[in-house]
Amino acid sequence: MQDSPITASVDFDRDGVQHGFLKLPHSHDDSAWGNVMIPITVIRHGDGPTALLTGGNHGDEYEGTTALMKLANRLQPDDITGRVIVVPMMNHPAALNGSRTSPLDGGNLNRCFPGNPAGTLTEKIADYFTRYLVPISDVVLDMHSGGRTLDLLPFAATHRMADRAFEARCLAGATAFGAPYTLFMAELEGDVLFDSVVEGQGKVFISTELRGGGTTTPQSVALAERGVDNVLRFAGILPGEPVAVASQALEIPHSDYYRVSEHDGLLEFVVALGDSVKAGQEIARVHSMVRTGEAPHIYRSPCDGILLGRRHPARVSIGDTFAVLAVPR
Repeated sequence: MQDSPITASVDFDRDGVQHGFLKLPHSHDDSAWGNVMIPITVIRHGDGPTALLTGGNHGDEYEGTTALMKLANRLQPDDITGRVIVVPMMNHPAALNGSRTSPLDGGNLNRCFPGNPAGTLTEKIADYFTRYLVPISDVVLDMHSGGRTLDLLPFAATHRMADRAFEARCLAGATAFGAPYTLFMAELEGDVLFDSVVEGQGKVFISTELRGGGTTTPQSVALAERGVDNVLRFAGILPGEPVAVASQALEIPHSDYYRVSEHDGLLEFVVALGDSVKAGQEIARVHSMVRTGEAPHIYRSPCDGILLGRRHPARVSIGDTFAVLAVPR
């Protein structure tokens, strides 16, 4: 396979703090020899583990980006043993646009892995992480939230795996993050996710969802910042043990727990985020917006569990996931 067109302005093997860019050539009408400039910070102090910390995989998810921009300003080499690679906005064009996908090619970065060095701009970004940054890392933390269209209870997650010892290491990392909920998560499109690339290389992978709605709160940013430090302690890069936090153990067992609307209309929830539900219980209604006198369409829970996530906008279209349910484990 050909080399990546992306070049780094930082030296990953040099001690100290470096702030620079991943430079991806992008010729367009306003700049014939332009570049997509993805900010990156590397903090290194001697030999030791490497943590790759990422946010902005989707450009409308701000908790991870905010926490990592702050980390890049405060973390010093004397604080650590090893190396921390900080990429607050993986899909930088999407982050600048405040959108889930890139305005340059429509690419959803977290559906483009393992990527392609000769593909679209977004596929080139995915390829660089797959072939250059993940291989030099021991632990990867990729922070997400619900973006503009979802609101989720704050959780750290990993996945069920055939290798139970590896699964246990990843679960230990997710638990160390210190979110109010810790999940085993069934993914809808696993083969094209950053998660699969990292786990496929045998590296500990931790994902999060930290609320959403296209904004942040003081609580969600504080949780992200504490979680980052906890993961660095878990990795042995920061001294000490992760700050212990009470966390409820949950699981999204399979795709049926992502509830998809079969109607267009106005979405009304009859249970709140975090509420316990019973199998068969009504959780939401979709009201017609084209005629009066029509009964709403009723949606019910397929299981006993809790409402882990919900659609944020009240308008819903056929095919939209409007609710995510999880069960205790």
